[in-house]
Amino acid sequence: RQAARLRKELQLMQSNPPPGACVWPSQDTLTHLQAQIQGPEETVYANGMFFLDIEIPQRYPFEPPSVRFKTPIYHPNIDSGGHICLDLLHMPPNGSWKPSLNIATLLLCIRLLLSEPNPDDGLMSETAAEYKHNRPAFDMKAKQFTEKHATQEHK
Repeated sequence: RQAARLRKELQLMQSNPPPGACVWPSQDTLTHLQAQIQGPEETVYANGMFFLDIEIPQRYPFEPPSVRFKTPIYHPNIDSGGHICLDLLHMPPNGSWKPSLNIATLLLCIRLLLSEPNPDDGLMSETAAEYKHNRPAFDMKAKQFTEKHATQEHK
């Protein structure tokens, strides 16, 4: 049942991809996916291309997938290991994952998080403080990180 749902989700994303994102199976398995998110325009992540690892649990969609950035990113809600602080990636009561959600929605929400960081729920306290109290310094570092790690010119 899980495999059928994932196949259907992947087919839907192939024919109607979520804006700024794409996903594909890794090593011909549906339990490990790779994704790519474009940095949203008019943000410090614009022109960046960020790669993600998605691990699908056995109980999907009743449990959320595990998603991690493979591309380094300077963001208050994403740590240096690529772990993401986002409610949708956790089960209630601490999280807001629901079986009605899907991979495409998750990718859209992660891309939205790039546009609208939540420094009050940051994984990286120093980065969150900088975002809140010294935005120009944060913006400069995030742009430099994006240029260094997420653009073709610097790969």
